[in-house]
Amino acid sequence: MKRVVVTGMAGITSLGSDWASIAAHFEAGRSGIRRMDEWDRFTELNTRLAGPIDDFAVPPHWTRKQLRSMGRVSRLAVGAAEQALQDAGLLGNPIIQDGRMGVACGSSTGSTDEIKAFGNMLLNSVAEGLNANSYVRMMPHTTAANISIFFGLTGRLIPTSSACTSGSQGIGYAYEAIKFGRLPLMLAGGAEELCPTEAMVFDALYATSLKNDAPHTSPSPYDSGRDGLVIGEGGGMLVLEELEHALARGAHIHAEIVGFGSNADGQHTTRPEVSTMRRAMELALEDAGLAAQAIGYVNGHGTATDQGDIAETQATHEVFGKHMPISSQKSFLGHTLGACGALESWFSIEMMNRDRYVPTLNLHDVDPRCAELDYLRGESRVMHNDYVMNNNFAFGGVNTSLIFRRWS
Repeated sequence: MKRVVVTGMAGITSLGSDWASIAAHFEAGRSGIRRMDEWDRFTELNTRLAGPIDDFAVPPHWTRKQLRSMGRVSRLAVGAAEQALQDAGLLGNPIIQDGRMGVACGSSTGSTDEIKAFGNMLLNSVAEGLNANSYVRMMPHTTAANISIFFGLTGRLIPTSSACTSGSQGIGYAYEAIKFGRLPLMLAGGAEELCPTEAMVFDALYATSLKNDAPHTSPSPYDSGRDGLVIGEGGGMLVLEELEHALARGAHIHAEIVGFGSNADGQHTTRPEVSTMRRAMELALEDAGLAAQAIGYVNGHGTATDQGDIAETQATHEVFGKHMPISSQKSFLGHTLGACGALESWFSIEMMNRDRYVPTLNLHDVDPRCAELDYLRGESRVMHNDYVMNNNFAFGGVNTSLIFRRWS
């Protein structure tokens, strides 16, 4: 078995595209949520809240030819991947193009404009707006394919389009590919572009926040006054590397991935199951060879939905007991769906390395139906931990748990 380390990390969010900018928002308690006046035309959509990236622009050195196959979701993924490769000291290095590097990445869906154009063809029998690249921009594995093509990666390509676990499964499957000796380098993560249809998915389940006139008060994971989730967008990528390979080239190591657990509820498409969520965490602990007491912090999925928050905290309590610190960065960014597992893994590593853990925003009164845990709220907390866990759970009953170890 090979040891797997993180040598590059990056993300694009509504709070910024570097840790210093994002951390400044965390410390100030400022979220990226705003009212979406542009959604007023969707009269049957109840929520007007989202966490958009209003200032995203493609880098000027990207060519028109490169951009042709990339919708917004792929541009967010490729942008995060480029920054992660830069952080790892691998951008432009020929070793990533000789078969040694692969990619594992996903999103909930492809790009909205292309889906709309194909839908227009079916509804109105016209092919307006469709061209040779339309399907590539729309296809479920558009993020993974575009990353591979943009950087010339010829190793394994693992699409992980599993909604809210797309990013964490990307990291987990990339970790396993390296761990079992298939190749030494992987780009891993996920992305999502903001689309009102995604808000409508949860709106139809009565699971979106309706605090439309007070956007900075929502979402509020684990809080008794929460009224649902808020959709966001973003992209997050990690460079994973086999330890000896990283050491041989003198790479800076951010953390080690030591555990990954993933399973399925096998019961219901949208109702979470406590027993299988708990089992995913146990599988990660078993993979890492760790007792539950070794984990110092859990980065919760924390969507601010009733069933999700309650089931997740009950499962976490069953594994770790009432003293486990937990928080959710979705309170700042909204639910970034395919990106959240990667972004929250990045945040987990940064918090662990800096001994400073971000609280859950808008958490004032813990819902008594949520299990007893050490909920971080108010100000950031200083803690020193050697291991942290990041959990994500998705529609379809997909559960993931990742464990990162401090590198010293």
